[in-house]
Amino acid sequence: MIVCGDDALAHRLAAELRDVYRERVVLVRPGGGPTLGPQLSVPGQGRGSALLGRVSAAMSGMPPADDGAAPSTVEADEPTEAVLASAGVPRAAALALVYDDDETNIRAALVARRLNPGLRLVIRLYNRKLGQHLEQLLDQAAFVALPDLETAALDASTTVLSDADTAAPALAATAVAGTSKVVHADGLLLRAVERTPPGRGEVADPGLCTLALLSATTNDPAGEEGSDSSGTAGPQLLPDPRTVTTATGRGTIVLEAVTHTGPALSAGRLAGRGAPFSELFSRRLRWAVAGTGLAVLALAIASWQITDDGLLRAAYVTLLDLFSINDPAVGESTARQVLQLLSGLVGLALLPLLVAGGLEALGTFRSASTLRRPPRGLAGHVVLLGLGKIGTRVLAQLRNLDIPVVCVEEDPEARGVALARRLRVPTVIGDVTQEGVLEAAKIHRAHSLLALTSSDTTNLEAALYARTVKADLRVALRLYDDDFATAVYRTLRAAHPDALTRSRSVSHLAAPAFAGAMMGRQILGAIPVERKVLVFAALAVAGHRQLEGRTVADAFRPGAWRVLALDTTTPADRRPDLATPHPADGEQHPTGLVWDLHAGYVLQPDDRVVLAATRRGLAELLGRHPQPPSPTRREDGGSRQTPRH
Repeated sequence: MIVCGDDALAHRLAAELRDVYRERVVLVRPGGGPTLGPQLSVPGQGRGSALLGRVSAAMSGMPPADDGAAPSTVEADEPTEAVLASAGVPRAAALALVYDDDETNIRAALVARRLNPGLRLVIRLYNRKLGQHLEQLLDQAAFVALPDLETAALDASTTVLSDADTAAPALAATAVAGTSKVVHADGLLLRAVERTPPGRGEVADPGLCTLALLSATTNDPAGEEGSDSSGTAGPQLLPDPRTVTTATGRGTIVLEAVTHTGPALSAGRLAGRGAPFSELFSRRLRWAVAGTGLAVLALAIASWQITDDGLLRAAYVTLLDLFSINDPAVGESTARQVLQLLSGLVGLALLPLLVAGGLEALGTFRSASTLRRPPRGLAGHVVLLGLGKIGTRVLAQLRNLDIPVVCVEEDPEARGVALARRLRVPTVIGDVTQEGVLEAAKIHRAHSLLALTSSDTTNLEAALYARTVKADLRVALRLYDDDFATAVYRTLRAAHPDALTRSRSVSHLAAPAFAGAMMGRQILGAIPVERKVLVFAALAVAGHRQLEGRTVADAFRPGAWRVLALDTTTPADRRPDLATPHPADGEQHPTGLVWDLHAGYVLQPDDRVVLAATRRGLAELLGRHPQPPSPTRREDGGSRQTPRH
């Protein structure tokens, strides 16, 4: 696996591939950064190439490095063709291009596809439309270059991801459920929840399924996610139902869907797109129009009574008098003349009402395209600070979950303001560090705070101020530096032990999705369980003898894999990648996954299933042969670094 990048995401991604999936990694980065492993010199970069030659030979047939080895590092300012070739792209399984510049990633992807048509490419781009076109172009190039190698061509896939898209589900789950241990599957957010042992007479909630039995439980809701083992026995992954039933005194990890359980949203206040009639015209205007209508009706009835005309003709004559387009009633009866004068007076009163109604309707339609203010009585919502790249994606994710949101943004021209206006999300324009801005967002009645601006100090200041307003507020911060995020998290947890606080960097949240894409489109994500890892994948049943023709119960292998859901979408309409998010249009999209499977259902070759597996179990299903653990690596996934000779 080769990772090319110039920021924290590249380093985090390399560590994810090494620690979670135990892959051999080469990291290509600009010079001057932290050294993660042996450095490889690149021809033309001003260094010798002796070590590079040995590494190139290793890529062409030498035994792989130890599982616990740090990634090899190539220092290069740009991913040129010479750099990519020297890093081993012609023989690599996958390449991730995660530079912060889209143009650099696109140029390197085109070069890499030419060097290795069967290479799996993962590209970091923010522009979704451009990413879709680039995926089609690079996949087509792979098929053209490999016309006779059907298997290799099918494996050659291009995945375009955005760190904003991949971090948004975890940030949204943090705001709703207080955890970032989530897996995104076909528009659903799934979280791994730690449950303490049930008391005597209590029945534990199994959720969608039980993923693991813990070796120890933690009662601190703000503690580190993933408790360390304190007993002699480690966690037991994917236990069978009998083991779960007989286990006493042990906590469990269960799988749940992230949903909003608060009050339903008002279509007219937060969720709707059209303006109701009550907002189109004011109450005073409606009463005035009603009074005028009654006056006209009374005049029409009076004209009908004092004249020999029918009711319809009397109403017609009254309207003519009302709009002053009838002939004067000269020579007619006194009652008729009085009615005509009264109709003219009512007509004079009707004219300003018509003008006022038109102006109010125009103002209502214009205000529908402007930002809405937080309504009175709003409570239990999420206050979202910042509508940049990350904030825009998180806003769309929260609205897809029907979660009430109030946004705060300093720049009225920010990219997420247009989305907030279209979704009719209440938005406060102002500097969050100024007094009164968070109060305008109803922070004192909010459920949680998501501080996602591009400034670490602004996010921290907003979180600290929000704590003074509401001490038990759930807070999640976006911080760029991992070390700073850890320090802030520990300090806030110590200062507010009863409140849940999460500090996350986008690279920390996005790296698992990029790593899963490098392993193949079937990987949906991974969730740590103490010092072990569970991998979630979407697999076609055809070709897997462990699944095809077996019932759901028979296909379950405790400790290895377990079928969780069935994709009921027809093969022609299936999405190639269930982990990619739905378009950020704020609308609900139906899912084809069925989670409540009958144990006797027989898996057919055309079926596609979502399963949870250990790393070794998934390797067996995919036909890969994992390397045996080194003597210094524990079987449970922990590792101790050994000196490199």
